[in-house]
Amino acid sequence: MAEHILEMRQISKSFPGVKALQDVSLEVAPGEVHAICGENGAGKSTLMKVLSGVYPHGTYEGDIVFEGKTVAFRDIKDSEKLGVVIIHQELALSPYLSVAENIFLGNERSKRGIIDWNETNHLAAQLLNRVGLNLNPATKAGEIGVGKQQLVEIAKALSKNVKLLILDEPTAALNDEDSAHLLGLVKGLRDQGIACIIISHKLNEIRAIADSVTILRDGKTIETLSLHDGSVTEERIIKGMVGRDLLSRYPDRTPDIGAEVLRVENWTVHHPTEHSRVVIDGANLSVKAGEIVGIAGLMGAGRTELAMSIFGHSYGSNISGSIYKSGEPIKARTVTEAIGHGLAYATEDRKKYGLNLLDDIKRNISGAALDKLANRGWVDGGKETVVAEGYRKSMNIKAPSVASITGKLSGGNQQKVVLSKWMFSDPDVLILDEPTRGIDVGAKYEIYTIINQLAADGKAVIVISSELPELLGICDRIYTLAEGVITADVPISEATPETLMQFMTKEKD
Repeated sequence: MAEHILEMRQISKSFPGVKALQDVSLEVAPGEVHAICGENGAGKSTLMKVLSGVYPHGTYEGDIVFEGKTVAFRDIKDSEKLGVVIIHQELALSPYLSVAENIFLGNERSKRGIIDWNETNHLAAQLLNRVGLNLNPATKAGEIGVGKQQLVEIAKALSKNVKLLILDEPTAALNDEDSAHLLGLVKGLRDQGIACIIISHKLNEIRAIADSVTILRDGKTIETLSLHDGSVTEERIIKGMVGRDLLSRYPDRTPDIGAEVLRVENWTVHHPTEHSRVVIDGANLSVKAGEIVGIAGLMGAGRTELAMSIFGHSYGSNISGSIYKSGEPIKARTVTEAIGHGLAYATEDRKKYGLNLLDDIKRNISGAALDKLANRGWVDGGKETVVAEGYRKSMNIKAPSVASITGKLSGGNQQKVVLSKWMFSDPDVLILDEPTRGIDVGAKYEIYTIINQLAADGKAVIVISSELPELLGICDRIYTLAEGVITADVPISEATPETLMQFMTKEKD
């Protein structure tokens, strides 16, 4: 058996105006969990797309050696035939097909050209059992949660006799329980001799599961570290990723808090289709100029639902309660009304709701405030370019120009475009829902710096986050939410992970 199941030798890949990879090398041993770390835009996903045939042989320079033989994958089917299977960050399941149909899509179980449904469902049940998922194979994929969808993707990979499984940010959208289950499954695959490459920004997970880690920076291999003896710290990995020590993960800030800007009283929201079901129950909250207020809650507590309902009733039904802006009651029954009153909401799902990924940076930045660029109903394209270029520079958006397609940017740079869009609308209140989800520590630090600057400029900022250290690191106060009820308003001087979790798990009275 070859010493390495995979060798990638001096891989280089270019796009117009961008050198995405430059002489990147990587080695993976059989049955090894090999992590790849790097800031957004470092080339991690590009490297894996080269490996899996998404970018075919001939579109890059260098060699891929798999099981001792040089390979030239023309497409993803070529790589899958040899047992190289990639699970992308954006899951590729069809919500309208059953779990069994998804598992064998493109790899159907058939006899004489007719699908054998008995064999399909039987084998699917075996694969689901193998990944620890107690689920009827006939269940529609759209009816199960993201955590279970990730396991279905792995079952699909196992159906292809996988030898090397590539997981791109597998736990980015999962809660702690689902993440732990998935990582346990990866360990089980390693014990069965299946090699895994995992891309993740969650350094604690990498140290817990990976045998080694390769660090990329600016499209180049920086180093590969063994994690077996436990001597490699998160700080050591971060230094390799960003090229410097991060003495603190959160920038220093001296709050200058002014008068109250937003107050929400007795806010109650019902489910959009199950109208008798209360999702938010009598919530009261406020935020002042120059203040950063956090909202903490477990999955399903209603954090996003609360934010979206405040922002132009964009979630829910039978909404009641009052909103006050600088002490005066306002109506924000539509998104247009909310924006008109100086409210802004940066969604947790930037790819689906926050951006038009098919359009360029310029159009995305101007989208929330086109009236500021319009003259007699026509948008001034020159002025639009000047505005967008200003944000590209001030926000350090890494792209050749504002004409670059937003969907081709890294996650951190996409998030900067989202923030630029709302900053251009010049709001008084910004609600930031999971503003650093899926981005690396270096880009997170930049986002935190931007949030601090917004507060310093007198904006009232609300931050929703699943990461308690993040809220503790950047907020002045933190509200806790449990089952749609605000259970506490905790000053940062009194906030600890333990006290917050106590309030986040408090049952309704």
